[in-house]
Amino acid sequence: MAIPQSKSGLLDMNHINFFSVLDHLDDGVIIADMNGFIHFYNQAQSRIDGILTKKAMGLKVTDIYELDNRTSMIMQCALHQRAIKNKIFFYKTISGKVANTITSVYPLFNKNTINGVICFVKDYEQLRRSMPVTAPPECLSGLGNGTRFTFDDLIGTSTDFVRVKETAKKASASPSPIMIQGETGTGKELFAQAIHNFSPRHREKYVAVNCAAIPHDLMEGMLFGTTKGAFTGALDKPGLFETAHKGTLFLDELLAMPVAVQAKLLRAIQEKQVRRLGSVKEIDVDVKIISSVSQDPRMAIQENRLRTDLYYRLGVVMVKLPPLRDRLDSLEELVSHFITKFNLRLGTHIQKISSEVHELFRVYQWPGNIRELEHLIEGAMNMAGQEKTLGIDQFTPGLDALEQNDAAAEPTGNDMKSAPAGAQDFPRPLADIQADQERAAVDKALAASLGNVTRAAETLGISRQLLHYKIKKYRLCRADYMPRSYN
Repeated sequence: MAIPQSKSGLLDMNHINFFSVLDHLDDGVIIADMNGFIHFYNQAQSRIDGILTKKAMGLKVTDIYELDNRTSMIMQCALHQRAIKNKIFFYKTISGKVANTITSVYPLFNKNTINGVICFVKDYEQLRRSMPVTAPPECLSGLGNGTRFTFDDLIGTSTDFVRVKETAKKASASPSPIMIQGETGTGKELFAQAIHNFSPRHREKYVAVNCAAIPHDLMEGMLFGTTKGAFTGALDKPGLFETAHKGTLFLDELLAMPVAVQAKLLRAIQEKQVRRLGSVKEIDVDVKIISSVSQDPRMAIQENRLRTDLYYRLGVVMVKLPPLRDRLDSLEELVSHFITKFNLRLGTHIQKISSEVHELFRVYQWPGNIRELEHLIEGAMNMAGQEKTLGIDQFTPGLDALEQNDAAAEPTGNDMKSAPAGAQDFPRPLADIQADQERAAVDKALAASLGNVTRAAETLGISRQLLHYKIKKYRLCRADYMPRSYN
């Protein structure tokens, strides 16, 4: 086909049929209006979804996919009017076909007004088959400034979690330091990267250091730099403050920093200057500092692990991340995210976890938080083979650790007896009440079935494996329920 040209021989962009080009792309393309109604759906997308083009045209994206306005990338792009680039996306059509994709969505503007979105979809399975060596999809999310995560990558829609994200977003615009408090595995590093990428400094470097991983005698030189001759083998080398100039410095596990170094850190923050080890020259630095602690900083001050004056400097804005046990309403979203992630990495086709596993996850206390959840799902998916659903059997290698940790968290009889006087006057935690009710239900079912686990599990409406787990959790003995003649 001849390319339309003007009389001057220049390309005439006004008369090119771009839709015919889009229809012949190897990648799927969807164009939708602001309400999500499809106006263009090319042949590649039809192949990926297993839906005829003529059937998709005119329908809403939420009508042909098992997605809603919150989980659809097209609807999210239309809502926030921001591009979403190179996201690993695992979805299911209404016909039941599951697609592993790498998806990008861009807003379409008419002058300064957005009037639609265009979505490009790469079939990851086809991409993997066509290339002998493929870089891990996670690498696609690298932002070129030392980070990989933004607020869009932080999963959770509960009121408390959204409030934490909003606090972090507001603090991102300020040069003031931010302190992130959260238990191990709650995502402090992800939040720090998201804050940097939402700040005016997002084009500058993000530099992170784990204070617990650096020997104490090397930490000062690591932070502030060294001068040749300062000690044997010392070279002229900038520290992390200089490296992060104009950008963000993330001090992970701040409480592992020696108190003596904390004093020098305080001076650098106050003066906005650093002095390399062995030098008398002051170097100006402009750095936004984000720090993280895994316990209440006020308790650390009492234990002489954190200087009070440094806390006041670094804790200008506090962002407290909730543990997983306090945000179980996000559990399904997190599980779905990790299943998608490891499907791509392991080449599996898992779609969900079983109801028994879901129930088990909801009663577990998650001392390792989101990192522990990710670890368990990855381990189970290595055992899944061609299964579509992760059941108790796939999690068996990790269940012993769950049971031991859960049992360790349970209060003993002596612990309950030693409660302070007057404690009975206060309401008990909801988790304790639910645990007592569950224990009573298991006890009653075992008694009614005379210790027969199969019948007791049927009465409770759960699997035998899950009942065995609960028997161990509540320290029950099946023999106690059996007739004496069987003992």
